[in-house]
Amino acid sequence: MGERRKAKGERRKTGRRISSSSRNSRALRHSPFAIRPIRALFFDVDGVLTDGRIYLAGDGTEFKVFDTKDGHGTRKAIAAGLKVAWISGRTSRATSARARDLGVHACIQGQHEKRTPYERLCRRWKLDPSETAAMGDDEPDLPMLEAAGFSACPADATPAARKAAQVVLKRAGGRGAAREFIEMVLARNKRSKV
Repeated sequence: MGERRKAKGERRKTGRRISSSSRNSRALRHSPFAIRPIRALFFDVDGVLTDGRIYLAGDGTEFKVFDTKDGHGTRKAIAAGLKVAWISGRTSRATSARARDLGVHACIQGQHEKRTPYERLCRRWKLDPSETAAMGDDEPDLPMLEAAGFSACPADATPAARKAAQVVLKRAGGRGAAREFIEMVLARNKRSKV
């Protein structure tokens, strides 16, 4: 059986194949046989924690809608000892206020290139990328999705994000997808301790 698996390559949970000839450190890090506990969660904001729409009043005031289920999931993750970071390409006072309200450890905004802040936080928190999980929905999020040990995207993510993420979630961005992801990570961490 072991030889057959090597010949055909391993299958991830998403059904994608990892060919035995092209297994590199990234493939090994993402292998279900080498699960490490996740210690930090990295989220994009617009399209992940919100539905991606921006509401503007006539005076230019911006409104965003955050799902309370995602908020409770964030509090659960923090209570379980996970670091939580939000990295957004846009700058919004609504995002800052929600991050403060939830106790998010790092809220970095106006950052279109996300790999640099991701790597900076990994160094600050003394994390190996295999100990991180990331969630994004569009092309600017790909560096985080590709670098993290575990990654997911909402059901309504762009094709590029769906291809890069290990898991495509059932829920849409801003409608419980972050909570679904957090519950998945918490369950994964329990399994890694068994």
